[in-house]
Amino acid sequence: MQNQVTQKDPALKKRANLRDVAKAAGVSVATVSRVLNEPGIVKRDTLEKVQKAIADLRFVPSAAARAINSGRTRFVGALVPTLDNAIFARFLAALERRLSEDGLSLIVSTTESEPAVEAIKAKGLVDIGAEGLIVTGATHSDEFHSLLERTMIPTIITSYFDGTNPLPTIGYDNKAAAQLALQHLIELGHRQITVVHGPVHNNDRTLARLSGLRSVHWEGQFTTVETDISLRGGAEAAVRIVGNSAKTDAILCLSDVVALGVLFGLQSKGISVPEEISLMGLDDLPSSAVAVPSITTVHLPVSRMGERAAIALARWISTQERPEAEMLEAKLIERNSTIRNETLQK
Repeated sequence: MQNQVTQKDPALKKRANLRDVAKAAGVSVATVSRVLNEPGIVKRDTLEKVQKAIADLRFVPSAAARAINSGRTRFVGALVPTLDNAIFARFLAALERRLSEDGLSLIVSTTESEPAVEAIKAKGLVDIGAEGLIVTGATHSDEFHSLLERTMIPTIITSYFDGTNPLPTIGYDNKAAAQLALQHLIELGHRQITVVHGPVHNNDRTLARLSGLRSVHWEGQFTTVETDISLRGGAEAAVRIVGNSAKTDAILCLSDVVALGVLFGLQSKGISVPEEISLMGLDDLPSSAVAVPSITTVHLPVSRMGERAAIALARWISTQERPEAEMLEAKLIERNSTIRNETLQK
């Protein structure tokens, strides 16, 4: 039978608290709190004593305790449709990086593009102390808007620009971005264009892009194919397009993820891009630049959008000044997947 342990292992000692630090440094609890929250106003010798006690006791400040003392949690919430799309990953990386410079942390929740889910998760973020919210798109449920009215929590809309929206929008003009892509294909002489897009249900960005395309006056025509925003969705759309008797000389995808899937689907059917058909995307994901052929696209400034949203929200939280709407410019990125219509192999 093993000997019973009669002495506690020092490693199992309870976590040091604010009072332990104050006792070790010979100061008051209030002084330790000032060292943690406003070190610039503490005398140097006192600061050094407290910092030494913190190091010796391996004291780690409790975020909950700090929130009680300061009235701040110092985190914000971001609500995005999914983490599967690289465009949201790039946006969130820039958002978190810039927020951290202002001493703010980020908690991310996914909504599956369902307004009811978004409202529930937004309430959950508010309930645990979020100081601000970042949301995707301009269309939200009545429950979500009611939450914002009750709490008056600073909230910024991204991936969408609308200067008339009651909430600040920091994003791009989705209509104009789609029109920029279509205009490029028109200038290349394409007249029979198939537009491949993701689900329109609860997606105001896709609806805005389609609206922008339909408002362009030109001599040709386009048909639309809806599919999942994924490589598989793009590949399946390509098979449908190839099997359609209608002639297509260019494919415009309203997402680079879908465009890459379409490229794979066309290649699996022995159809060469751009020799037999031009292909264009919209987003400018890193994969588009290294695809073979590289994919012509429209660059959406999602990283800059993350930075600008972080700056605006941090300032709103600290100063209570509501930011102005901000439109970020989309631009054409011409690569190797598009050529002039008259050079296509008939």
